[in-house]
Amino acid sequence: MKVQSHVSRGISAVIPAYNEAATVGKVVETLKKVNSIVEIIVVSDGSQDATAGIARRHGARVIELATNGGKGAAMTVGARAAREDILLFLDADLEGLTAAHVEALVAPLLEGSADMTVGIFSQGRSLTDLAQVVAPHLSGQRAIRKELFLAVGAENSRFEVEVLLTSEARARGWRVQKIPLANMTHIMKEEKRGLYRGVIARMGMYKDILVYILRLTRKKIKTRPVAILFLLLFFAAALNYDMATIGAAAAVSRGIPAFDLLYGSNRIPVIIPHPDDEISSEGSLFVQAG
Repeated sequence: MKVQSHVSRGISAVIPAYNEAATVGKVVETLKKVNSIVEIIVVSDGSQDATAGIARRHGARVIELATNGGKGAAMTVGARAAREDILLFLDADLEGLTAAHVEALVAPLLEGSADMTVGIFSQGRSLTDLAQVVAPHLSGQRAIRKELFLAVGAENSRFEVEVLLTSEARARGWRVQKIPLANMTHIMKEEKRGLYRGVIARMGMYKDILVYILRLTRKKIKTRPVAILFLLLFFAAALNYDMATIGAAAAVSRGIPAFDLLYGSNRIPVIIPHPDDEISSEGSLFVQAG
């Protein structure tokens, strides 16, 4: 069933944020450059840093939650407080966000040609680009009509909120458009919180999503084993790719230089420190590359 379109006078931007003091200000400043954004709401979801104060100093309307209720719950609080009938949801840790990205996300709703848009990263970082190509329904950059969002019952959801929105859109026949967001990405959890805490947070996110999708497939007994296998393979691949990227990032942060292989070569020297502070002889150990 198609949703009736109508003209909105403006857009309320809602930014759920948990300990995003380092980046939330830049996101707010970008939104202020877009004429159709008439309200910017930052929902500080139990943040323990300066997220709320920084967002407020940059001109956002800030709602502070005493405890962390999860992304979907924070989005719902912001949606209920919003004055406009079109909502733009953005993550608080975006890098490379421009006014053009925002305008591309909201234009189809302002024109009445879509009920929801989903932003897909491209030409940003390989990890975030790949994740959104494989699973675009996990994107947190969306514009949607307020009444549609509030109707899905996201107040008890956490990281699975994007999967919830995608499944509801299919079930209810919403008009959905995917919008490429070139040269844009976000900061990974491992970069924000450190390797150990970041991996724990990422596993929590995967768990929320997995549990929700399994609930969706519970009534479809024939497809459930296939769905479970697919999800396990996807999350295993995602974690493996995460760890490889994190390792490379850690090496860069420690000042370990990268170097190119010699033209036509697939072998690199490995130098091993000796216990007596000597170095093994040149060329004494090689490994096959790639």
